[in-house]
Amino acid sequence: MNSTPSPKPEPADPSQLDAAELLGRDELEALQLTRLRHTLAWAYERVPMYRRKFDESGIHPSDLRELADLAKFPYTTKEDLRREYPFGMFAVPRSEVVRIHASSGTTGRPTVVGYTGNDIAMWASLVARSMRASGVRPGMIVHNAYGYGLFTGGLGAHYGAEALGTTVVPMSGGQTEKQVQLIQDFEPDAIMCTPTYLLTIMDAMARRGIDPRTTSLKFAVCGAEPWTEEMRRELETGMDLDACDIYGLSEVMGPGVAGECVETKDGNHIWEDHFIPEIVDPLDHATVLPGGQQGELVFTSLTKEALPIIRYRTGDLSSLLPGTARPSMRRMTRISGRSDDMIILRGVNLFPSQIEEIALRIPALSPHFQLELTRTGHLDEMTIHIEPRENTTPEDRVAAASTLKQQVKSYIGSTCTVDIAAPGSLARSNGKLRRVYDNRPAEPPVRN
Repeated sequence: MNSTPSPKPEPADPSQLDAAELLGRDELEALQLTRLRHTLAWAYERVPMYRRKFDESGIHPSDLRELADLAKFPYTTKEDLRREYPFGMFAVPRSEVVRIHASSGTTGRPTVVGYTGNDIAMWASLVARSMRASGVRPGMIVHNAYGYGLFTGGLGAHYGAEALGTTVVPMSGGQTEKQVQLIQDFEPDAIMCTPTYLLTIMDAMARRGIDPRTTSLKFAVCGAEPWTEEMRRELETGMDLDACDIYGLSEVMGPGVAGECVETKDGNHIWEDHFIPEIVDPLDHATVLPGGQQGELVFTSLTKEALPIIRYRTGDLSSLLPGTARPSMRRMTRISGRSDDMIILRGVNLFPSQIEEIALRIPALSPHFQLELTRTGHLDEMTIHIEPRENTTPEDRVAAASTLKQQVKSYIGSTCTVDIAAPGSLARSNGKLRRVYDNRPAEPPVRN
């Protein structure tokens, strides 16, 4: 059990890194070019949708002369995958697909992804690489609280943890009291889950009279939802561990497309021997933005067999920076939000992560909040329901509500109402947390 502050995390031993992590930038780009040529040809020859889109754009895989030529190829969107439901995107016979995952499909047909045996092995190796970058080492016990099933998080983390050489506790999501009990009994070194669910576990420990700082946990590998530096501090301070991000999405692979290094904690290094990232203008999508500028993140796979993905528009908003702990691999900044999660309130664009960032700077406020959108007459309104910290006075809560309202107006430019909810009254996460409740009436159809 942790009784003293954790020591500063050590970087990974270079002898334990994958060979690709040690490549120079020129070597990496040469590898990317070779793999990209193969992937474009593979997709064109085997996936009718890609053949059709390439032909309609007047582009052929043989037109790729250098990496910059990738920008000439058309994008792939979530709607493309939905139109090809269920197996139209597969580049191999269905009999060669050893596993299928799918999105929830809550807004339409689910997006379906498939994996060959080689794809599964590659995926596991990249999750293992991400975990090792985040401080997890062979021989440790890993408590996996990502949900198992069609969601890629649970099985992706599980196979990666096994590939790294750890002992896996396949807890899945939910049953929070049992999560707490097993962490106490099994004494795992690391936990994998969404950041908001780790917050839920931390709160459950406190309710049982357990100091979360005294558990065996030393590392948390958190992903599947945007989170802020303020949330990282909340988790690290509250649990006395090192918390790092892991990035991925099912259409591109699953978790492990990129991982954060524990010694720097400065954003996810993208595993560019397997994926090429681009940042494009989120409004016109015609312009590839230079490094450092924020826009929509786009990915092209380089080694996937069953479902190669070409210039997939993720909807995630980020920017690309040079590598640090892995110098040849570029970093992506924290996801500030998703283009489809953006709230437009009286002409102002905002994301839930911005509210989280502001709220956690106010000492009397907790990380537990919900955004409720309503409409009075023709005006949209937003109410922030947020719980206070324990042991705060009524005066503290009134002052905190006023401060939050002022800072949202000052930093985001939006007027809101702040409701200080009763402690413990807002929903807790069992996986991905729903932050926004849009109760505005649907717009009437436009009649010609």
